[in-house]
Amino acid sequence: MTKGNLKVVESEAIKEEKIVDYIKSLSALEEEMEPYKEQKRALKQNYIENGWLSKEEISSAVKAFRLMKSEVDLEQMKDFFDLYSKTKVCG
Repeated sequence: MTKGNLKVVESEAIKEEKIVDYIKSLSALEEEMEPYKEQKRALKQNYIENGWLSKEEISSAVKAFRLMKSEVDLEQMKDFFDLYSKTKVCG
């Protein structure tokens, strides 16, 4: 095996090791997050069962929250919605 090929093999071995490390870390994080995900599901179910919000209202509220959190330009988004509604692509 030439010196150049050895570097490639070592580089691939390091890459595989990093992938395995990443997957292990991701798995551990997702496991730690599960109780919080369950709390989110319970919160949603509580609002639905009490009649405070419908599934659709919760979905819209979450979408609005995500848009605001990502600092979307709402004026530009409105322009896109207006343009989209003129195309009549969906219904």
